[in-house]
Amino acid sequence: MPSSGLPVVEFAFPGPLRDRLVAAVLSGAKTSTSSLLIEYESEGVALPVPGARSVVVDSGGRPVAVIETGEVRVVRLDEVDLSHARAEGEGYDSVSAWRAGHEEFWCGADFRAAVGDPTFTPSDGSPVVLERFRVVEVYSVADETSR
Repeated sequence: MPSSGLPVVEFAFPGPLRDRLVAAVLSGAKTSTSSLLIEYESEGVALPVPGARSVVVDSGGRPVAVIETGEVRVVRLDEVDLSHARAEGEGYDSVSAWRAGHEEFWCGADFRAAVGDPTFTPSDGSPVVLERFRVVEVYSVADETSR
């Protein structure tokens, strides 16, 4: 955990996808995120709550920003709306494009290993945690070297 004492939030797994998502957070393009409820259940962690703050880390595990949760909704996978998909900042222009991109991630070996199910595949009824957030602090390189 960074010296701030806040919980850490990781977007995707370390690598190119996380790097793109963190860049989108820092640019302000990404103001929402989606996680399957099974992720929280498999890790034994509580859902985010409005007003909670978390530290965003990059692929190297370095803190880059603090975000504050504004809204949390749990919906069925087939109920995710276009407004949420667009707010993810990944260029989705339709819910079907959003879903295809997310299902590719959720059906990947890393995700399946993380949730402990090598055959996991989401369905229309899979509960999805939709979180809206805002950046409240960005760490500079100088901040990081002074830690």
